Amino acid sequence: METPSAAASCRRRRRRRHPLQPPSLLCLLLFALCPQPGLGLYTLNTVYGDTIILPCRIELPDGLMFGRWKYEIANRPSVFIAFRSATKTNVHYDDVSEYKDRLTLLANYTLSISNARIGDEKRFVCMLVTEDNVYEEPTIVKVFKQPSQPTIVNPATFLETEQLKLLGECISKEGYPEGNLTWYKNGMVLKPVEGVVINEQTNVDEASGLYTVISSLEYMPTKEDKKSHFTCTMTYYGPTGRETIRSESVVFDVHYPTEKVKIQVISEGNTIKEGDNITLRCSGNGNPPPEEFLFYIPGELEPIRSSRIHILSDVRRNASGEYGCSLTDKSLADSTLVTVHYLDLSLIPSGTVTKQIGEALPVSCTVSSSRNATLFWLKDNTRMRSSPSFSNLHYKDAGNYICETTLQEVEGLKKRQTLTLIVEGRPQIKMSKKTSSDGTFKTISCHVEGYPKPAVQWTAAGIGSLINKAKETKYIDGKFSSKIIIAPEENVTLTCTAENQLERTITSLNVSAINIPESDEPDERNNDNRENVNDQAKLIVGIVVGLLLAALVAGVAYWLYMKKSKDVHGESEKEAAQNIQNLPRTASKHVDKDLGNLEENKKLEENNHKSEA
Repeated sequence: METPSAAASCRRRRRRRHPLQPPSLLCLLLFALCPQPGLGLYTLNTVYGDTIILPCRIELPDGLMFGRWKYEIANRPSVFIAFRSATKTNVHYDDVSEYKDRLTLLANYTLSISNARIGDEKRFVCMLVTEDNVYEEPTIVKVFKQPSQPTIVNPATFLETEQLKLLGECISKEGYPEGNLTWYKNGMVLKPVEGVVINEQTNVDEASGLYTVISSLEYMPTKEDKKSHFTCTMTYYGPTGRETIRSESVVFDVHYPTEKVKIQVISEGNTIKEGDNITLRCSGNGNPPPEEFLFYIPGELEPIRSSRIHILSDVRRNASGEYGCSLTDKSLADSTLVTVHYLDLSLIPSGTVTKQIGEALPVSCTVSSSRNATLFWLKDNTRMRSSPSFSNLHYKDAGNYICETTLQEVEGLKKRQTLTLIVEGRPQIKMSKKTSSDGTFKTISCHVEGYPKPAVQWTAAGIGSLINKAKETKYIDGKFSSKIIIAPEENVTLTCTAENQLERTITSLNVSAINIPESDEPDERNNDNRENVNDQAKLIVGIVVGLLLAALVAGVAYWLYMKKSKDVHGESEKEAAQNIQNLPRTASKHVDKDLGNLEENKKLEENNHKSEA
């Protein structure tokens, strides 16, 4: 630094110059080195590539001659870069190559530098010169450049447990000032410890002065790292302070050995039945998973080497058993039990069976299955309450029988067999007659039983065939009726002929002329009615027998009681004797009446024979 006398000498020399003549470089240097009153250091932060605005932070003094800007670098002489006169509007820019065409000096002595560079990071000084003094104010310029977003490059194809391997490199380019890179796993900072090795290097571009930072990470993973997210961050300083940029996360494929083997049995349904296809799938929990396994199949002496899937088609019940699989070196294995469900049904007899009415037919339906089965019978598609049993076959027993069984636990496992029962019988005939209420005609019925259905033909003595006049009821359970209506003027004998493939049956009935009264015979409409009549008759007979027994008991008791009193007893005995004598007389009347009917039928037959002769 110069002494005050030297500065004064410079000032004296400056006075002798023309006011518009700029001071010499030596004089400016002396004033620059002399301590001058100032406002203190001022730092200006700017962004790389922006325009630097440097205001001259000195109040314009009186007698200002000109203003000038220079920059200073430690241990190097100051460099003047711009000059502006206070009395003229012209501006002079010094020939400094790095600032060529980048400087602008305004009338208020504010200096702007376009396209800020790292090299602009200097100490710039504004100088205002008067006749008597030189005023200076320095400004420190700081340039900042945000680095690029860090990127993980050269990532490993996969990592392996128990092996230290280069995971990748994190790189952030063209930043200023130099920043720092940090690695993270699942949001937690990775520090150099066992299994973690971090190396960082910084490169500087000589032309631009920008930094490129590279950090490499070597990592020894565990099995739990198969879903870990790795990232890296760049921490740097900008115009406003400390800032951080994070990279995109990367997930690495971690290879680890198989520790467990598992076998699965896959079928079409929840259970397996005969005829199904089953798929055996073997898997290991390693990464990558094993591609080949050994499969152990019941009944096979040696294991089958196959891929992860082995298919068995149309399995049978003997395929039930223990299935297993293992690694090819047999170090790890797994097994499971498989049950192939089955259902067998045997119906004896089955198919179409023909039997004669009254015969017996033993029927058995047996089931063999892997689980408890449900068995039920259908007759003509209607479910039966119990299994059929035929000790005495009737026509109503004929029909289509189905024995069906299912396994409730196994979907789709159902079996059925069919028995078609045909009950044959020779034609049986019973005839009846009934006179209309007004007495104008008589209905003659021929009740026929038999299978196959018999054909019925009516004939009358002296008249011939009456088939066109007959009407038939519905054929049900091997029974039907054929009826004709006649109003004969004289006694007639009607013949009903029923014939099927087994036999021909003929029955005749004598019918009196319409004007001759005769008793009617019951009309049997159908089998159900006849059964009801038979049941009612049995009931009536039972009631009558019961009443007779009750009367007999009461009589004996009464006789014992009256024995004590001879008079009363005598009278009671007479009454009982009279009652007993009356019973056979009534029975005799009925017998006589029946005999009378028989004699009447004989007379009718004799008359018919005479008329035919």
